[in-house]
Amino acid sequence: MDDDVIICRCQEITRGDVIKAIREGATTVAGVKKRVGSGMGICQGKYCEKLVAGIISEITGKPLGEILPDTRRAPARPIDAKVFLQK
Repeated sequence: MDDDVIICRCQEITRGDVIKAIREGATTVAGVKKRVGSGMGICQGKYCEKLVAGIISEITGKPLGEILPDTRRAPARPIDAKVFLQK
């Protein structure tokens, strides 16, 4: 696979970006997320998390089953403060 292939569509992060993060010390999905921002888009890693884990496995030789997924959080959206005001 080419290093220019987009792995995280939401953040436009490439395979090369992920590999660079791994070579700089990221050995978990959360570590890659902290370095390049994969999984921080609107889908919250729904599409890219498994791809990132696969690349970590490929580069480090660590079995895919040993690579922990990132912590799941619900997407947050800004809301108007007036929603909290009562009349």
